[in-house]
Amino acid sequence: MIADDWHNYVGDAWQRWLLTLDALHARGQIFLDHLEAGKPALLKFQHELLMDGRDLPQPCNYSLLHIVPPPEWPERPASRPIIVIDPRAGHGPGIGGFKPDSEIGVAQRAGHPVYFITFAPEPVEGQTLLDVARAEATFIEAVVARHPDAPGRPAVIGNCQAGWAVAALAAVRSDLLGPIVLNGAPLSYWAGSPQQNPMRYSGGVLGGAWLSALTSDLSGDRFDGAWLVSNFENLNLANTWWDKYYHLYANVDTERDRFLDFERWWGGYFRMTGEEIESIVENLFIGNRLARGEVTLEGYRLDLRNIQAPMVIFASWGDNITPPQQALDWIIDVWGSEKALIKAGRTIVYTLHPKIGHLGIFVGAAVARREHEQIVDTLEQITVLPPGLYEMKISTRDPEAPLAELESGDYSVSFELRTVDDLRALNPDGRRDEAVFSTIAQCSEFNMQAYRRWVQPMVRAVGSRELGEWLRWMHPLRRQRLAFSNLNPASTWVAAAAASAREKRAPVQSDNPWLALEQTGSRWISDTLDHIGQQRDQAVVRWVEAVYGPHGLGALLPPRASDLAAGEARAAQDEAEGRRVALAQVEEGGFPEAVCRILLAGMSHLGVIQRRGLILGQQLAASQRQLPPCQTSPGESRSTAPQNGASPEDWASLLHQQALVMAFAPQEAIAALRQLLPSVQEREQALALATAVLMAESDIASPDSPAALYLQQTLGVATARVVALARTLHASPVATVSVPPPGKPSRAAKATTLPS
Repeated sequence: MIADDWHNYVGDAWQRWLLTLDALHARGQIFLDHLEAGKPALLKFQHELLMDGRDLPQPCNYSLLHIVPPPEWPERPASRPIIVIDPRAGHGPGIGGFKPDSEIGVAQRAGHPVYFITFAPEPVEGQTLLDVARAEATFIEAVVARHPDAPGRPAVIGNCQAGWAVAALAAVRSDLLGPIVLNGAPLSYWAGSPQQNPMRYSGGVLGGAWLSALTSDLSGDRFDGAWLVSNFENLNLANTWWDKYYHLYANVDTERDRFLDFERWWGGYFRMTGEEIESIVENLFIGNRLARGEVTLEGYRLDLRNIQAPMVIFASWGDNITPPQQALDWIIDVWGSEKALIKAGRTIVYTLHPKIGHLGIFVGAAVARREHEQIVDTLEQITVLPPGLYEMKISTRDPEAPLAELESGDYSVSFELRTVDDLRALNPDGRRDEAVFSTIAQCSEFNMQAYRRWVQPMVRAVGSRELGEWLRWMHPLRRQRLAFSNLNPASTWVAAAAASAREKRAPVQSDNPWLALEQTGSRWISDTLDHIGQQRDQAVVRWVEAVYGPHGLGALLPPRASDLAAGEARAAQDEAEGRRVALAQVEEGGFPEAVCRILLAGMSHLGVIQRRGLILGQQLAASQRQLPPCQTSPGESRSTAPQNGASPEDWASLLHQQALVMAFAPQEAIAALRQLLPSVQEREQALALATAVLMAESDIASPDSPAALYLQQTLGVATARVVALARTLHASPVATVSVPPPGKPSRAAKATTLPS
């Protein structure tokens, strides 16, 4: 029996080995074929070129593509356009759409017009980050012009590096962008923890940004993205050197296509100009200047406080490249408090995945069907959320829940109110370790100045494009692929042997003891490599802390106060100004303002608002119908009575305005409700509208409940009547009622142009 098991296992192992070699051969040939084709964007969707950035007055290697909708997913003319931008961080474009279950796929299935901003393998001579920003702004303007009937500005999805680029663009041209979605995008580069984010210490090990300048100078002002990919691969030794190949070997009958699809993108290495990579490393990775508003491009200062568009941030606890702290801590530094957000009228929503890795955020099919799909489906509700900080929670949809029919699909979404202290709590060790990075940044500045003055002239005299090409092809990642391509004389034999193995394939039984021994050995190898990687990371952390800490270079170059200053000082100023403005508006308004205040008070009490409640509110605003008319007593003024004729956008603007009043003068605002709602009927109607949107009937259904007693004492209303009216709205919202229109127009965003 053991001999038979051994014989079957050996035959299966040999066949799997041949098929694995054949898959590696196919990977190498795909690498060469993709290179010969000019490295086009790896999209699984039909697309057409609309604009080429190389034709712009200040050219760059970016282009705008329109994703052609298939017949089964036609575009809905009244839908908001969605623009997807992939990261230019070593790899080529396509991660946002190289499989049906992707960001592009979920947007198309929802009927949105979809566009993709791509880039070529080689930069334009002299290209800068500002040239790229100008091109992206031009592309977005073109999309806006193509959809004059859209309900708002295009939503822009930025993945990883493209996320911080989108944030920088939104800080300059908020007039162009609708809601922006940042997936795995670092904005606080010093944040993280030694255990979760060891990559942030690499700048200290290398002595700062000078090495990126040296690399590009040797290659004639070209930086090879393969070096960035190497940094990613070095983070996870087990996956890089064993797991991904063993997974292919163990499941070669079913895993080949997925492996090749991913490796086709992973092996597409693109280049940048020296100016681009030096600006990124100096200003962002090591300098961490974006969150502090210290990034200056050609004289223009970027300030994230200027972003007016609603923001959605998607991060994961399993991401060791951009952990949640790097994605979110900038909010602490830029705003300092959630009230400062409200005062400025800003809305930020974040959602956290418990375990998916960095690449899984973009390529995971399950993530696309859950997180990305819900984000896309909820964009219109996010645009009408009151200003503030929220965590987006996704749960399995309960078909028996109130208004469950307003949400389609398998999931339900809610928005839970959060504070800046909640973000601070995501840093279990605090942020004290960020002080060492201030010293690293100062050392980097010194080293960079020394390099540019004493070394750079000699390196540029030696460096050339020809040397850069030789270095490019000598890179280990490219050599891996070339070694298994048709350039290897053994490739012909591998192809023939694999074809024979495929014909005679005899997989071993899953209970074979030798297969179990193989799997045990694989786990041992993987665990060993993981242990080696962890020991390496811990040694790097200890070394960096010793060299740059208070007993090392930190004593000579202590952390600068400006590097570590959070947003508390500005938050105090914002809150003082917010209180002054709120008190001036407490007694202004009528029925619409009162509805908004009651709604916001309920949200604050519950701590959450459901997506289906927001959908109901939008339907009520759009239907422009009323509850049964309010009856006034003789002599009562009707100046606050509901009136028709305003748009749902007016209600969103009014909700933003009243959020400031409720945040900074809540007691005074509630006390003024009797003045805004002079009749009992108006109070009942306003309470019913807010109760229906909040789905809070159960909270006031009992006349002895705390909420019911509070309403009776504050407004003098019978809660039974309110509950009945709210349930009427739930039974037939659009046919029965609409929120009356506000009396104040929405405020237009101020446009700021990029410097030319």
